Amino acid sequence: MNLLMRALLTTVVSAAVLLAGLGVSRADGPSAGEVGVVSHVKVLSDHVGDVSSLEAWKRSFIREGMTDEQKALAIWRSTVMFRYQDPPPLEFLEEDCVHDPIKTFNVYGYGMCCCASSNVEALARYLGLEARGWSVNGHSLPEVYYDHAWHMFDASLVNYFPKPDGKIASMAELVAAVKGWLAEHPELKQNDAKLRQFHQAQGWMGWKQGPELLVHCPFYDWSGWWPAKTHGWYSTMQEYDGSHNTPFTYEFAYSQGYEVNIQLRRGERFTRNWFNKGLHVNGVQRDGDAPGCLRQKVGVDSMAYLRNDYGDLTSCRVGSGTLEYDVPLADGGFRGGAWKTENLASKAEESSGPAVHVKDASQPGVLEIEMPSSYVYLGGGLSMDAVVGPGGKIEVLFSDNNGLDWREVAAIRQSGRQKIDLGKLVLRRYDYRLRFVLAGQRTGLDALRIAGTIQCSQRALPTLAKGDNTISFSAGPAYGTMTVQGNSAGRGTGKNVTLGDFKPTLVNVEPQHLRVKGSPAEVTVPIATPADMTRLRFGGHYRARDKADRWDVSVSFDGGKTFRNVEPYLGPTQGKCQYATVSEIPPGTRAALVRWSGRQRNTTCLFFVRIDADYLQPQGGFRPVKVTYAWEEDGRQKQDVHVSTRPNETYHIQCASKPEMKSIVLEWE
Repeated sequence: MNLLMRALLTTVVSAAVLLAGLGVSRADGPSAGEVGVVSHVKVLSDHVGDVSSLEAWKRSFIREGMTDEQKALAIWRSTVMFRYQDPPPLEFLEEDCVHDPIKTFNVYGYGMCCCASSNVEALARYLGLEARGWSVNGHSLPEVYYDHAWHMFDASLVNYFPKPDGKIASMAELVAAVKGWLAEHPELKQNDAKLRQFHQAQGWMGWKQGPELLVHCPFYDWSGWWPAKTHGWYSTMQEYDGSHNTPFTYEFAYSQGYEVNIQLRRGERFTRNWFNKGLHVNGVQRDGDAPGCLRQKVGVDSMAYLRNDYGDLTSCRVGSGTLEYDVPLADGGFRGGAWKTENLASKAEESSGPAVHVKDASQPGVLEIEMPSSYVYLGGGLSMDAVVGPGGKIEVLFSDNNGLDWREVAAIRQSGRQKIDLGKLVLRRYDYRLRFVLAGQRTGLDALRIAGTIQCSQRALPTLAKGDNTISFSAGPAYGTMTVQGNSAGRGTGKNVTLGDFKPTLVNVEPQHLRVKGSPAEVTVPIATPADMTRLRFGGHYRARDKADRWDVSVSFDGGKTFRNVEPYLGPTQGKCQYATVSEIPPGTRAALVRWSGRQRNTTCLFFVRIDADYLQPQGGFRPVKVTYAWEEDGRQKQDVHVSTRPNETYHIQCASKPEMKSIVLEWE
């Protein structure tokens, strides 16, 4: 059997296995038309822009009739607003730190200069503008192309450099200005101490004698410091001096596809806090440095500019929260929010037995529950009141790769209260599944509670301000998303999933960095949904050093029998990110294959692969949602409880004085 035939056979089998793993049928599911899940629950304040998705970000910051320069400035400003310079979060999901702008804005709110550069590049390309990254001495920077020229926008140290004609300078112009001036002052080149002395001379006015392009930059304060006052003129003179084989163009690879989709089921309660207790994604297992903004106050010291110039109303930057699900068992309500139910009966259906129990004792009963979160999990666990019949047991299984593989976390053989710690399993995940396999007559559950702690950025939360606050509530559209994303370093770190965990088929491609090693070369990734697929979003970061190197991307909706070309990834390039959306999907489609076909003359690689398949949410619809705000005014506890009875509502909250925000809670009424 030749390689292509073997790849096709393996791909078809992989798709079948994936669908089987999803458990797409609910043998004893809820009645047709019953609402089990409310999707895309969103609460907005008129004081905070909506950055929950790329589309929402565009609506918040891009206006009809904007020039390309105005769009670039909006990209820069929004990145400055929602991302603070700090040690970056490490998820071990991508090859490096988090480089998705929408995830950064909502989940973290901080990152390093490479993160800021990738954010600007991603948002610019989303608007159709050309962008690229640069590496300079100890710093990372992006450029955006418009009006037949490149322009540098540093959202990390918060600056750009207008020229005398008002146009924003490029990297080349900045380097030329600094190098030209240093050529006349060679004693200062690469001399940090002497540059600092020059900067501080004449009562901190010495820097005014430096390069003209820098002198007139509006982001220096009177003494030559950038807004956060962590860097100043002396550091700029070293970053742009052109030494140490810099600058050079470098793609700060980014991921694209994340969006906030808060989904609520009956019994589910989602809390986001404007505070933290010292917990953050790097610190759970001491995998990286803590961000300074974990404790620093907005409006003070290095975060002062965020309050004064960029509208940040929060107290700190790092937030926290909980996702709690008390599964409704006794009345059968669990079916509306379950991924799979088989051979189960509720107490409402059979008056005897536990709240939910095995229906036919000759076969096991199965309850499978998905726990998607728009915010990164830092820990979690479950508690249950187990009822185990004679000779029976309850197995608890866990999956973090869309149900393709399961690991046992507990085997319960006696009745009673059970608590299971899921902390290490759910850490850094955004989605996982639990499967409860019930065996034996009268075996079941009288109670089941699943809970997790999450991290969020305070900056993107719907913060209140003194005076009148207009609150916008919305819910819908009723769709969910299946995601395939994993580290492509080619080996498991044990800290998060890899792309290999999602069962891709590789033909003449090395697992590490998906490098082409022969011809034909193919990377085929399966993805499946529990209901009709409506949209397929995918892409990654690729390398094609030679003009003959390339990837051709295609999709199949018939199990690999035919493929539809989507777009090519062309060389020559050391690195570039490219993402596409396919909306024309055959009715009834529940599985797809995304294929990258590679050619190599020099070096062809693929990184940062992410695939998102949107689907119609089974039992999706609208139910009234209760929104509870909690805050303090002058030390007094305040609360506003509003029940939204329609999928789109606007209401008002009055604050007599500046509120100290505490939490916002979402749950079914």
